[in-house]
Order: sequence, then structure tokens, then C-alpha cells
Amino acid sequence: MSIELGKRLEALRESKGWNKTYVSKKIGLKAMQTYANYEYGSREPDIETLKKLSNLYDVSVDYLLGNPEKPSNTKTADIEDDSVIFTYEGRQIPKEDLEFMRRLMRGTRNDLK
Repeated sequence: MSIELGKRLEALRESKGWNKTYVSKKIGLKAMQTYANYEYGSREPDIETLKKLSNLYDVSVDYLLGNPEKPSNTKTADIEDDSVIFTYEGRQIPKEDLEFMRRLMRGTRNDLK
């Protein structure tokens, strides 16, 4: 049985703040204990259930099975890339604020307001 799978499932579930009952219902299991057994490593899900879990947690099946890739919800962007629209709390960050942030990160304090 895969202890690695169980650890990853537990970590993903806890990172979302979900309980085992919620996850088991979301993937269509009749009994919460079935999902709990996946986390404990005493039972392994079939391929269809693995697909449902990967969709629910927004990661690949490979990640669930122990491959060292990052979860697919990890996003990066370079603040110097002007083609990226940066937001904070759902609102676009104004260009002048982005420039201020760039100056802060460069450490050029003399032109900070």
C-alpha cells in the first residue's frame, strides 16, 4: 500500500481546510471510511477515483502517486513582465504601484516616496 499517496492526500486535504467526509462526498464515495483508508495507506483508490482526486485537488495523478512535481496550481510571474496583469484582492495593481514595488525590490530607496 502507498504511504506516499496517503501523506499527499492528507496534506492536500488539510491545505484546503476540508474534512474527510467532505472529500469523500465530493468524489462520490458512499463511505467516508473508504477515503480515510486511502490516507492511512491501508487501501488504494482505483484509477477513476485517482482522476477524481486529482481534479478535486487540482494536481496531476502523477503527483498523487509520488512523483516530485509541483502541484499544478503553483503559478509564477516575473514582476518585470509588462504583459502580465497583476492583481491584489481582485483588483488590478496600478502601474505606478508596480513600479514602486520594483524599486523596493531593487533596493533603490533614494527614489521612494
